[in-house]
Amino acid sequence: MSDLLRLATAGSVDDGKSTLVGRLLYDTKSVLADTLDAVHRASVDKGLSTPDLSLLVDGLRSEREQGITIDVAYRYFATPKRSFVLADTPGHVQYTRNTVTGASTAQLAVLLVDARKGVLEQTRRHAAVLALLGVPRLVLAVNKIDLVDYDEAGFEVIAKEFTDHATALGYPVGSVLSIPVSALVGDNVVERSPHTPWYTGPTLLQHLEDVPVEPDPHDAAFRFPVQYVIRTNTAEHTDYRGYAGQVAAGTVRPGDEVVVLPAGRRTSVARVDTPDGALTEAEAGRSVTLVLADEIDISRGDLIATATEAPVPVDEFDATLAWLSDKPLRAGARVLVKHGARTVQAVVGELSARFDEQKLATVPAPQTLDLNEIGRVRLRTAEPLPVDDYAVNRRTGAFLVIDAGDGSTLAAGLVGAGLQALETDRNWGGTAATTGDLVSPGP
Repeated sequence: MSDLLRLATAGSVDDGKSTLVGRLLYDTKSVLADTLDAVHRASVDKGLSTPDLSLLVDGLRSEREQGITIDVAYRYFATPKRSFVLADTPGHVQYTRNTVTGASTAQLAVLLVDARKGVLEQTRRHAAVLALLGVPRLVLAVNKIDLVDYDEAGFEVIAKEFTDHATALGYPVGSVLSIPVSALVGDNVVERSPHTPWYTGPTLLQHLEDVPVEPDPHDAAFRFPVQYVIRTNTAEHTDYRGYAGQVAAGTVRPGDEVVVLPAGRRTSVARVDTPDGALTEAEAGRSVTLVLADEIDISRGDLIATATEAPVPVDEFDATLAWLSDKPLRAGARVLVKHGARTVQAVVGELSARFDEQKLATVPAPQTLDLNEIGRVRLRTAEPLPVDDYAVNRRTGAFLVIDAGDGSTLAAGLVGAGLQALETDRNWGGTAATTGDLVSPGP
C-alpha cells in the first residue's frame, strides 16, 4: 500500500466541500494553533457559536466574501497510517476548469451531494470529468445528513442513483463507496456517528487510510520530459551538461539505452544526479538531472524515453477534450498545444462527437464545443509530438489547449481513448483510438 494518497474533492455549490475538508484537518489535528485561533476569531466576528471550519480552506478573500470556493486549494495532512495531498476544487459550473486541474493527478475523488437535494446536474458532470481523467476511485459523501434526520431510505436512494451513474461511466461497483456524513457536526467524517446505526461501512477517514491505491507507474516504459538544460562547471565535472526534470513514468538507471524525441537520437544514461549526489536508479515522481553518454542537441520540451518502448512522434491524432473556455470551439480553430514542456501550433481538424454527461449519450459531428462540454476532436500539429495514449500513461498522454492570442487555457486534452464509457459502440459508435491509430508525420 502506498503511504501517500492524492485526492480531490468536488461537488455543487454549497454542498459543504470546504467544511468537510476543514473537518478532516481539524479532527486529525492538522491545523496550526495560530491558524485555528484566526478561524475562531473570524467565526466570532460572523456571529457563530462554533468555528467555521470552511475558513481553514477558503483562504482567498474573494472566496470568503462570496462564500464559495473559486480556486483549487491544496492541503497536506497526515495520520499514523498515511499522508495525504488534498485538492479542494470549486463547485460552481463556471469553475469546472479548476476541477479538471485539481483532479488531474488524483488517485481518489470525494464528491459531495446535499442530502436534501440528491444527485444534481453538476454531480453527474463532475463524475464524467473524473472518469475522463482516469481517477480510479470515487467516494460519494452524502453531506448534511443531520438536516434530514439521518434518513436511511433517502441516503440509499441517493447512493443507488450515483452508483448507477458511475457504473455507466465505466467504474466497477467496488470502486465507488457512499458514506452519510455531516461535515458541520462531524458525523462519519473521522469518528463514527451514533446517529447512523444503520450504516456499517467505514468513516471517510478510515476509507482514505485503508483504500488501496495504484502506485506511480514505476514498471511502465520510461518517460522523462526535459524541463531545463543545465550547463556549468563544477569541482567534480568540467563542462557539465545535464537535463533536469521529473520522471513521468518508469525507472531509469545508469547504463540504460534511451532515445531523445522527437529527433530520434539514441544514447545511454551516464549518471542520474540529484543535489544530494548520484542515484543508482530513479522512479516515477522523482526529480533528477540526467547526464547522457553522448553530446546531443537537446532542449526544453524534448522527451527522453526508453529506446525499446519509445512513442512514435506524430503530427495528427484523435483526442478527448474537456472544453474550459467561454469561447466555443469550432473546426478549423488555430490553437497552441502544450505537451509536457513543449508548446506547438495546432489546428482543430474536425469535431467528431460531443458527450452528454447527463444522458450518457453522444451527439455526432457537433458544430461547436461549449464551456464544460466534453468531445472528441482531430488535431493536427505543426511539429510532431511524442505522445502516449492517456489510457497507457496519464502524464505523457495529457496536454493543454491554449489560446494563441492571449495565452489562456482553452481545454484539457487526453490523447486517444479518454473516457472509458465512450469507448463502446453504444456511445461513440465505434472503438476509441489508441496510439496504434495515431497518424505518423508526413514527409
